[in-house]
Amino acid sequence: MSWEICFIGAGNMATSLIGGLIAKQQESAGITACDINAEQLQTLRDRFGIAVSEDNLASAGAADIVMLAVKPQLMREVCTALSSLPSNPAQLFISIAAGVPAAAIEGWLGGERAIVRCMPNTPALLRLGASGLAANSKVSAGQKDAAAEIMQSVGVSIWVDRESDLDAVTAISGSGPAYFFYFIELLEAAGVELGLPRESAARLARQTAMGAASMALDEDVVTLRQQVTSRKGTTEQAILSFQQDRLDQLVNNATAAAHRRALELARELTEEQA
Repeated sequence: MSWEICFIGAGNMATSLIGGLIAKQQESAGITACDINAEQLQTLRDRFGIAVSEDNLASAGAADIVMLAVKPQLMREVCTALSSLPSNPAQLFISIAAGVPAAAIEGWLGGERAIVRCMPNTPALLRLGASGLAANSKVSAGQKDAAAEIMQSVGVSIWVDRESDLDAVTAISGSGPAYFFYFIELLEAAGVELGLPRESAARLARQTAMGAASMALDEDVVTLRQQVTSRKGTTEQAILSFQQDRLDQLVNNATAAAHRRALELARELTEEQA
C-alpha cells in the first residue's frame, strides 16, 4: 500500500482503520487524520506516527483517498466545505456514514466525484469486521480494489450491485452483532435457569459462541449443525424445539424490521439535510 489517505473524522472506526492499514504495511507517513478534537489527533499521532491536521480542505486536497468518517448528521457540512476541491477522477471518496446516499455526497462535494459507500460493523474495531461496499459510476476498477483493500484491513468486505442493497447489509451484518450478543445473553440466562452459576453460564456461552463462529468461517454451517445433531440426542431436541417455535420466521421478521428501519432512517436523514 502506498496511497496518500486523509481521514476526516478520527473516531473509533477511523482509528481501527488506521491501525489496520498500518498493520497491512501502509506507510504511516501517507496517512493524515483530521478532526476538531485536538486531543484525539494527538493520541493518533503518538500511537501511529501519522500526520494530523485540523484543516480538512488542505489535507483532502493532497490525498488520493479521502475517508469520510464523520457522523451522518455532519456529512453535508463537511462535504460542502470540500466542494472547492478541483475535480479529479483519480481521487476517491469513501464514506462510512450510514444512510447517506452517494448521490447526496457527490452533490455536496460539487459533483463528478468517485464515491464508494461502505457499511462496516463494530467488530471492525477488533479487525473482525464485515463490510458491504457500493460504488458510483465514477469509480474505476483500480479504485474499487483500493476501497476493498482498505476495508479488508479490518475484516472482510463484499461488493453489492446496487447501493440500495446496503440497507440489507445493515440488517444482516451492520446490526447483526447485536443479534448474536442477544442470543448469548439468552443462553447465559438459560444456563442460570438450569442451575449453573451465572459466571459459569456466561463463560460457557461466550466460549461456545466464539468456537462455533470460528468453525463456521471455513465450513458449511448446515453440515456443521448436522454433525453436532445426533439422532435422538440432546441437540436434536433443542433444534426441533427451535423449529417448532419457528425460529426461522423470527429471524426473518427481525431482519425485515431492521431493513425497513434502515430505509426509513436513510429517508429521514436525506430529508433533514435537503
